[in-house]
Amino acid sequence: MSVEMSLGPRFTGWFGELKTVFAQKLFLPSEYVDLNNVTIGTRRGTTQIDHVIVSRYGVFVVETKNMSGWIFGSEDAPFWTKTNRGDKLRFQNPLHQNEGHIRALSNLARIPPERMHSVVVFRGDCSLRTPLPPNVLTGGYITYVKSKSQVVFAEAEVTRIVEAIKAGMLPKTHATHLEHIDHLRQRFDSTTTCGRCGSPLVLRTAKSGSNAGNQFYGCSRFPSCRYVRNVG
Repeated sequence: MSVEMSLGPRFTGWFGELKTVFAQKLFLPSEYVDLNNVTIGTRRGTTQIDHVIVSRYGVFVVETKNMSGWIFGSEDAPFWTKTNRGDKLRFQNPLHQNEGHIRALSNLARIPPERMHSVVVFRGDCSLRTPLPPNVLTGGYITYVKSKSQVVFAEAEVTRIVEAIKAGMLPKTHATHLEHIDHLRQRFDSTTTCGRCGSPLVLRTAKSGSNAGNQFYGCSRFPSCRYVRNVG
């Protein structure tokens, strides 16, 4: 099963995303509080969130990807594919990735998950080549954020959430980043524990498709969790 699980591109992308955050800082009304590069502790290590935007209209959790080429995927698929001039890269479904961010943030700041919005933004010279939900975007996402107009939080609750996130997030230091990288290595290199939900991995054999007969590690919570990992 050919799946790109190398952490090298993951870390390169982290720096690209951080650069994009500073280069294209959001200009939102003052009622939106934009927190960037939020790293918080979880029971499995740490998780890093590119943008958290807190407002009366909900909490927006934004995952950014710097990629060039054609993007193929579906809402439920565990992996999406990027093709660029004949080269292919399979990467974790960023919607699934953001689900983990939302769970961690909900636990940290006691935010009802139904009042949180997942947003995935691809930056760079890329094009979405398959139908994807409206919260998967290329380019800016201010318009999408402003499209949510139902008030779900009082101003006092917005203030409480912002203060809780600031109090619970790890400092924005190089040491924090290195610690996060180490935790990612441990999670995604493991052949016993799911890198997405922490459940045990099970050795399985593909029964159909181009990978029929090949072994892979799959989450024991399938189909609730569709995480897979190469053997070897």
